[in-house]
Amino acid sequence: MVRLKDVARLAGVSITTVSHVVNQSRAVAPETRARVQRAIAALDYRPDTVARTLKSRRSRTIGMIVTSADNPFFSALIRGVEDHCFACGYSLMLCNADDVDDKQVAYLETLLERRIDGLIVMTSRNGPGFLAALNRQALPTVMLDAAATPRPDIAVVNDDSRLGARLAIEHLLARGLDDIALLTGPADHPRSEERLAGARAACEAVGLALPASRIIVTNLQADGGHAAMRTLLNKGPRPQAVFAFNDLTAIGALRAAVDAGLRLPDELSIIGYDDIDIGRYASPALTTIHQPIYELGATAIAQLIERLEHGRPFDPVTALPPSLVIRESVRQRLP
Repeated sequence: MVRLKDVARLAGVSITTVSHVVNQSRAVAPETRARVQRAIAALDYRPDTVARTLKSRRSRTIGMIVTSADNPFFSALIRGVEDHCFACGYSLMLCNADDVDDKQVAYLETLLERRIDGLIVMTSRNGPGFLAALNRQALPTVMLDAAATPRPDIAVVNDDSRLGARLAIEHLLARGLDDIALLTGPADHPRSEERLAGARAACEAVGLALPASRIIVTNLQADGGHAAMRTLLNKGPRPQAVFAFNDLTAIGALRAAVDAGLRLPDELSIIGYDDIDIGRYASPALTTIHQPIYELGATAIAQLIERLEHGRPFDPVTALPPSLVIRESVRQRLP
């Protein structure tokens, strides 16, 4: 095993100098640093990260618990976190918990055993056991798609879902579409609640009611959108438009409408939420609300690292603005 003193001997410097170069703990003259780095490369020296963690009480590792990295939304968000981690010299440990409470708790315990410096949580639903376990420790944590919390060691980063839903409904209304169905997420999903409130507010602003029969709860997956659209088409007069609370649901609904022989957007308009890449390749291309997914991840990790590196207090809630992306799945206004 190659040790610091072996690197120091080859580079012709002290062990302390090698330590400063490896740990970036003090400025070292450029020519000396280069000599040490050449010795490190020649000997294939690798620092003992376990020993360094125990000594410094810092692992320079961030833990992240997500629902599933397979979901295109989560993939883009994880990229935003990972890119910033790498740029700042941190490693990322990713855990896919599938919104299962026992798995969330188990992964949290595993990450704590690995002595992570901070945690990012991006799940569709947080189980009671996981929330209780999270509340028992004071690890700096940033949660996404979550409700605000009074705890100073937990920050929340979201998009402004009320605004996004208003933009979606206003876009449909501007095109003369006032019989609108909503494909929502579970009632206890914070972003779904916010989007429902924004949609209702936009309708009420023009004196339009949203009947309960036009609000269908889905699992926010493509199969849920497909099933919800079939329900809408089978139980009575079809709506003029559908606002799905995420793009996967919208794409499932679009497929069901096409399978039923409807011409989109002439006979039915559909608008989604998120602006995942696959939406632009749907047929017709999906009109949607752009959620700044990559930026959400980058903002979350930037806040966490600022807290870890500089002791900066968390902003309790950060809301990033969404925007409308017009493509082909919503009809133009009729003359």
